This record gives sequence, C-alpha cells and structure tokens, in this order.
Amino acid sequence: MRMPRRGLVIQARTRWLLVGLALLFSLVLLMYLLECAPQTDGNGSLPGVVGETMGKEYYQALLQEQEEHYQNRATSLKRQIAQLKQELQEMSDKLKSLQEKKSPKVNGMNYQGTKEQTSNDLLEFLHSQIDKAEVSVGAKLPSEYGVIPFESFTSMKVFQLEMGLTRHPEEKPVRKDKRDELVEVIEAGLEVINNPDEEDGQDEDDGVGDKQLYSENDFIEGYYRTERDKGTQYELFYKKMDGMEYRHVTLFRPFGPLMKVKSETVDISRSIINVIVPLAGRTEAFAQFMQNFRDVCIHQDKRVHLTVVYFGQDGLSEVKSILESVARETDFHNYTLVSLNEEFNRGRGLDMGARAWEKGEVLMFFCDVDVYFTAEFLNSCRLNAEPGKKVFYPVVFSLYNPAIVYANQDIPPPVEQQLVHKKDSGFWRDFGFGMTCQYRTDFLTVGGFDLEVKGWGGEDVHLYRKYLHGELMVVRTPVPGLFHLWHEKHCADELTPEQYRMCIQSKAMNEASHSHLGMLVFREEIEAHLRKQAYRTNSEAAG
Repeated sequence: MRMPRRGLVIQARTRWLLVGLALLFSLVLLMYLLECAPQTDGNGSLPGVVGETMGKEYYQALLQEQEEHYQNRATSLKRQIAQLKQELQEMSDKLKSLQEKKSPKVNGMNYQGTKEQTSNDLLEFLHSQIDKAEVSVGAKLPSEYGVIPFESFTSMKVFQLEMGLTRHPEEKPVRKDKRDELVEVIEAGLEVINNPDEEDGQDEDDGVGDKQLYSENDFIEGYYRTERDKGTQYELFYKKMDGMEYRHVTLFRPFGPLMKVKSETVDISRSIINVIVPLAGRTEAFAQFMQNFRDVCIHQDKRVHLTVVYFGQDGLSEVKSILESVARETDFHNYTLVSLNEEFNRGRGLDMGARAWEKGEVLMFFCDVDVYFTAEFLNSCRLNAEPGKKVFYPVVFSLYNPAIVYANQDIPPPVEQQLVHKKDSGFWRDFGFGMTCQYRTDFLTVGGFDLEVKGWGGEDVHLYRKYLHGELMVVRTPVPGLFHLWHEKHCADELTPEQYRMCIQSKAMNEASHSHLGMLVFREEIEAHLRKQAYRTNSEAAG
C-alpha cells in the first residue's frame, strides 16, 4: 500500500525541525562556555586559541603538585633519618657505659681511653715484652736445664731438638702455619735490610746505584725460640754470594706483630778461629780429623788456627808427623802443638790451649777429635759468639754405630755419606755441652774450666753453668754442619758414680736408634719366628 504524499511532507519537516533544535542547543552551549571561561593574564598567554592557554596552566599546576609531593616525602625521610641517628647514638652511649663498667681502670683512668692512648699503651706493653725477654742480654738461670734452646732453619728445612716419635731431626715444615711463619720472618728481615731506618746506622749513600738489595736467595740460616710468656725471638743471617759481609737481623714477635729489635752488618772476613783439640792416643782418629780439617779449614775457610794439646808420650811422635805432613803438603803453618806429660784431662787440655794463644783476643772453638764440621759451621760459630755479649753452644748431631745402622750392607759407606740427619742414623746430642764457640776474654773472665774434675765428662757442664749464672747470653741451637762420629766408648772403673752413670748413658745413646736397639733386643725372638716360617714353608712345599 502506498503512503500518501502529504505524510511524506510532514515527516520531512519534522526531521529538519529536530536538526535545527540541535544546532540551536549547540550554539547556546558554546556561548555559555565562552562566557564562563576564566580570565587570564595577557602576559601569560601565547597567541592562539583559548585551549592552548588552558593546557599550559594545567601542566604547570600538575608539576607544582608533584613538586610539593616530593618535598613532603623528602621532609618525611629527613625526619626518619634524624630519629634513627638519635636512636643509634642512644644505643652507642649505652654500650660505652657497659664497657666502662666492665673494663679495668689504670691509675684512676678508664682503660678504654682515646684511640691514641690505647695505641700508646699497646706499644708500651709490646716493648716491655722485649725488655723482659732474653733478647739483648742474658738471664741468670738456676741450671743447665733452664736455658731455652733455639731451633735452626734454612729456607727449606728445620733442624729441631724436640722430636718425639713422629718428628724428625731434620724435616721440611709440614704444617702450613709453620711454613707461613718462617716465610713471613724471612721476608720481614729482608724488608728491614732493604728499607733501613735511620736508627740502623747504615750508609745508604755510599755511591750512586751502589745500594745492594737482598732477596730470599741471600738468606743463609736462622734461629728461633719461644718464651711462652713473652714471645718468639728470631735471629736471621743474610749474605750475598760474592761477599763476606753478613747481615744480621733480630726480630721479636711479642705474641703480636713482628717488631724489629736491631739490624746490623756483621763482617767476619777477618775473624780467626782457634780450634783447640785435646788428645791422648787415638792417632788414627786424629788422622781422620786432619783430613776433614785440611778440606774445610785449609782449602775452604783459610781463617783458622789449630791448637792440639797432647797428653802423654805414646803416640806423640805420630801426631807430630801428621801435622808436619799436612804443613808440607798444604803450606799450612798456623798450628800449635802443646805437649803435657800427664794423665788426660779434657778441661785442663782446653784450658792450656786457650792460654797458649799469645796474640790477644781470639774466637775459640773447643773441639774433639771425633767431631766432623763444615765450613758453614765455622761461619755460624763466628756469627753467634760476640765478646762480652754472647757465647755459642751448638747442639751436635751424634751418629750411631755404623755397623748397626748399615747392617744390611757388606761394609758401611764412607764417612761423608753417613752425614745425614735421620732418626735411624743419629740424634741431636742435647745433653752434651763440650762443643762451644766463645771468645778468649769471656772464657778467662768466667774462670775457665774446673780443673778439679778428673777423667771423663763433667767439665763442660761446669763451664756451661758458669755462663748461665752470668750476664752473657747463651745461644743454644742444633746446627746442620756439626757431627759427632761414632766410636767405641770404655767407661773406666776409676770414674766417680756420677761420671760412670753419664758415661754409660752416653754409650747407650750413641749405639743405635730406638727401633734398631729393639731389633737387637728381640733378635732371638725374630730369628725363632723366621725359622718357624721357613719350616712351615718347606713342609707345605714337601706335602
């Protein structure tokens, strides 16, 4: 059905009326917005439409709001930090108050003083430990057992007295802390030498570029000992390969950091040693001794005088012949032969040898015919004895009976091959005090040997005790270059009970190690066991 034409006209008019009303409403709304818009300062606006001015003001307001927010946040954080500081200060004050209540007071003042005062007190205490220790001067001791012996070491090995059942007379430090300790000490000594203080008295400007720097390779030997209530003392010696001057550094660790005691240059190039040997008979042993003397003293060291004090007439001509033969072959004439037609007395022999020297002060080495020493030992002798200050009592490494040590060989090896520091080859003779290096004036001042002691043993202990009771320092340490060769001992019936006991003790100690002596004691039991084992083996084979 078709719609009438008049309805279409009405419908069109109505549509246009609605559109007109909408436009009118929009116009009125626009006029209202323009009329209600806020007025702005002309200087704050840029040329353009109104929307641009409104946008700038909006962002300015937004930035201002954010700035105020962060300022408020910063103020709040500052306030919290101030509160934390105040609380921390209160806690610190409480802790300090508790420490002051617990800490002792010295002279009415709190021990927890300023840092500077604490540091000064610590240094004063550490230096007092050095003053109390036997570092610069000797200490008076009640007996020969009161001295604290040193232990010697090189950059690779330690030579120690206390062995027990697990340690060895010569060994590399097994514990890392011990290795680190010795390395630290050697490096500390190098630091002292290469960077000396003014108080060391060393001339650093001897010549342009002439200053010698020392390294670990220049370390020769060292000694250390610990006084349990004071600290550890270290005596270090350095030497350049092509020089004769030794650098001696003494360090002390007072249960804290190492502290330098002194640093000095020791020149031993002109130090003569008078080797004094008392002798009676035993010409074969003397011939062996002179072979060692020829190799070490005449060919290598060349700064030694030999004094032989011979007792009796038997063998005297042979001793003279040996000395004259060595003199002809080596052009060595620095020796003295003192002949005494009396019974052997070691103390009297050494005393006569010391008094036979007529050239003033001299370093003496009291030696025995059974002792083997190296050129390095002679330098240790020079470095550790000082007139009026210290005497050197090295601990000898005593070799066992080679017939027992090398029983599994047809014949024992040459003496030079027996000179090893092993538990089954020998021991540190820490009960012997016969080998010593000391200056002649010190020996005479202390009164020398007790000449009332007759026969074997005892005279060396008496002299040793004299030094312990005096002011001189006694340096007691095992040294690697000093050996006592085994020889058969006879304990005479004429000896006093004390001497006879010492002689038997020495004889037993010299024979063999604990394990080797055990093998000898149980030899019959071992042989019986071996016979049973052989019989059982043969029976099983026959069956």
